Amino acid sequence: MRNLLLPHSEKRKQFELRALGLREFAGVTEDQPLDPFALAVFARLMVIDFHSIDGLSPESRQHLLGEAANEWSGGACSRPLPNGWRLVILNPAHGPQRNCATLMEEVAHVFLGHKPNRLAAINYEKKSGSASGASNKMLARDYNQADEEAAYAVGAAALVPYGALRRLVIEGRSAHEIARHFRVSRQLAEYRIKVTHLWADYKRPSVTRAEHV
Repeated sequence: MRNLLLPHSEKRKQFELRALGLREFAGVTEDQPLDPFALAVFARLMVIDFHSIDGLSPESRQHLLGEAANEWSGGACSRPLPNGWRLVILNPAHGPQRNCATLMEEVAHVFLGHKPNRLAAINYEKKSGSASGASNKMLARDYNQADEEAAYAVGAAALVPYGALRRLVIEGRSAHEIARHFRVSRQLAEYRIKVTHLWADYKRPSVTRAEHV
């Protein structure tokens, strides 16, 4: 087996190995950016335009893209289409880099074999004293924290692989430059620098970093 440069923690190593598997499947080298939209086809995920969704009232549409825009990034429908594909909706109020990270997380869910979350409306009755009130609906969502953490971590590692990230950090590249290289957001680049324990190297002056190689 070829020698791989991996993060130090065992947990991050496992995430990284799975991410490298995704990159190998996509046919990209360590230094190349990864296109989640190309991988989505193999994961049988169909990305649809938010604006093409029927049944949303103008008020709901305005709310989702306005004051609630930062409360959701996107997601895949838990129930597949008859042909086995699942629909994915991305938040158009977010930038293309954030949309890519969201889609990459959904691809990672499929790659890792996770069971899709379900969102359901549950009827219940409000009670005041001994009298029952009107029937209401409450949204309930299945949520597996371990699956969500793994999908995000593997997706982020696939977008910004550790080996190339470490080299760029040691070379003195800024988070903005790293983000531009891999076509991701600066926030995602900084997240990868921190979780892979490269932050101390990143904060060193570039001359010191070069000597540290």
